[in-house]
Amino acid sequence: MGTSGTAAVEFAIFVPLFMILVAGTVDFGYLIYSGSALSAAVSAGSQYTANNGAMVATDPSGLATAISSVVNNANGTNWATSTVNVNNGNDTTNCYCPTGLPGNWTWGAPVACGNPCASGGIAGQFVTITASRNVSALFPTFGLAYSDTISRNAIVETQ
Repeated sequence: MGTSGTAAVEFAIFVPLFMILVAGTVDFGYLIYSGSALSAAVSAGSQYTANNGAMVATDPSGLATAISSVVNNANGTNWATSTVNVNNGNDTTNCYCPTGLPGNWTWGAPVACGNPCASGGIAGQFVTITASRNVSALFPTFGLAYSDTISRNAIVETQ
């Protein structure tokens, strides 16, 4: 008996396993990339908010629309979906001390602007940004199929 067929058998076993490993690595990398790109989009919206914070008092709905456009289109047309809340629902006169976790902020009662907050910080006007994107596996046929929604949040004090 010769060993001439051994290489072919080893190749037949190794290649499918290698392809599954490569596909899984690419899919995981795509998931990480998508999360990073979504974070960058929210960061761009936060920067826009910081640069145009005066619009909270003059045109809150215009500010919300502009921020949504920046976030949604940061990586291509309608790449993400975002929700922007300008000062607890376009409240242009009051200040707040929001508390809680990202994506689940509690506004509380209006507070005089500049007063200290019970949780620390100073009462101000805030804009919250929540963005999400659906992500699916690039290679679902290799048994690593997933479909998930990733989200990122930010809160920016404008005053």
